[in-house]
Amino acid sequence: PLPPTHSQGLERTEHEGFGGGNTAWEEEKLAKYQHSETRLLEVLEGVCAPSDFACHQLLERSEEHVEQWWFHERQQHPDLFQWLCMDRLALCCPAGTYGTDCRPCAGGPQQPCSGNGRCDGDGTRRGTGLCVCSPGYGGPFCAECGDGYYEVSRNKSHLICAECYRACGRCTGPEDSSCLRCKRGWVLHEHRCIDIDECGTEMAHCRANQFCVNTEGSYECRDCSIACIGCMGAGPARCKKCNKGYWRDGAKCLDVDECASTEEPVCTGAQEVCENTEGSYRCVCASGHVRRDGQCVEDKPPDAPEKGFFDDVTEDEVVVLQQMFFGVMICALATLAAKGDMVFTAIFIGAVAAMAGYWLSDRSDRVLDGFMKGR
Repeated sequence: PLPPTHSQGLERTEHEGFGGGNTAWEEEKLAKYQHSETRLLEVLEGVCAPSDFACHQLLERSEEHVEQWWFHERQQHPDLFQWLCMDRLALCCPAGTYGTDCRPCAGGPQQPCSGNGRCDGDGTRRGTGLCVCSPGYGGPFCAECGDGYYEVSRNKSHLICAECYRACGRCTGPEDSSCLRCKRGWVLHEHRCIDIDECGTEMAHCRANQFCVNTEGSYECRDCSIACIGCMGAGPARCKKCNKGYWRDGAKCLDVDECASTEEPVCTGAQEVCENTEGSYRCVCASGHVRRDGQCVEDKPPDAPEKGFFDDVTEDEVVVLQQMFFGVMICALATLAAKGDMVFTAIFIGAVAAMAGYWLSDRSDRVLDGFMKGR
C-alpha cells in the first residue's frame, strides 16, 4: 500500500516556487505553484522508498486517480492515503484493523496483540487478524509469557517477560531452582531440572554400527571405529567384534598385515609388490615400474625413431658440404676443359662466373651490413 508520506512532501514544498526565471510571470501564466502539476511531481518523488517496488507500481497504476485528487478532491479530502488507498482503491485499512471489512485485530485496534506481537494483515485488506507474538510471549492476544519465560512485571497495558534457566520449560524466576516444568530431555527434581542420560536408560536409538553419547537435554549417535563391528564407545579398543582385516589383541582390534602374514606372496603379478592398508592391502608395481594395460612394465620413455644421416648436421656444416660439392664439380669441369672440349670449357667458365658472382654478392652484403653497423 501507499505509505502516508505524501504529507511530508506537502510540507516540504509548502513555501517553494517554480524556481529560476521570472517566477511572478510563471505563476500568472502557468497557475499557482501551490496547485501546479510541478509541485505534485515533487511531492510524489518522496512518497515511495527507492527499494519499495510495490509502492512505485501502485503509483504508476493510479496516476489518473492521483491527478484527480490533486486537482479536484484535495480540498475536500486532504488525506491522500485515506482517499486513494482506503476509499477509492480499497487496498488498505486503518492501523489496527485487517481484512475486506477492516475488522479489529486480535486485542483491539488501539493496541493489537497487547503490543507484544503483530496482527496478521494489519492495515491491509488481507490476513487473518490473528496475533504473531514476539519471542517470549504467547496466548491468543500475546498477553502471557511464552514457554521458557517468566513474568517480570505487569500492569493494565504492559507485560514484561524474561527468559528462564535454559533447562526450564516454565519457571518463576531466572534461577535453576525456580523451575516448574522442564524442557524435553530433562526431569524435574526439587524444582531443578536434571539431565536425562538417554544412553544409560536405553532411550537412545542409534544404528547398528554406532554408539551413543549423552549431551545436555539430548544425545548423539557417533560412528564406531572402522576396526569394529558394533562398539561400546570410540576407538578400536571399544569394539564388540573385530571387523574383517583386523585381529583382536587383548581389548583392541589391530590391523592385519596381509603382506607379511602369509608364506606365499599375496601379489603374484610380474614386478608386483604388496602394500598394506588399513583393514586390507593392495598390489602395486615395484619401484621403477608403472602399470600399463594391467601389467607392470619398466618405466622408460618409448623408443625414439632412428636418426637420419644428416639429422645432426648444422647449417654451417651444410654450407661447407655445398662448397665442397661445387668445388669438386668445378675441378671436374676444369679437367674436361683442359682437354680442349669447347662444350665443357663453356660450362666451366659459366660455373666459375656463377660462383664468383654468388661469392661477391654474399661478401658485398656482409661488407655493407658491417658498414651500416659501424664495424
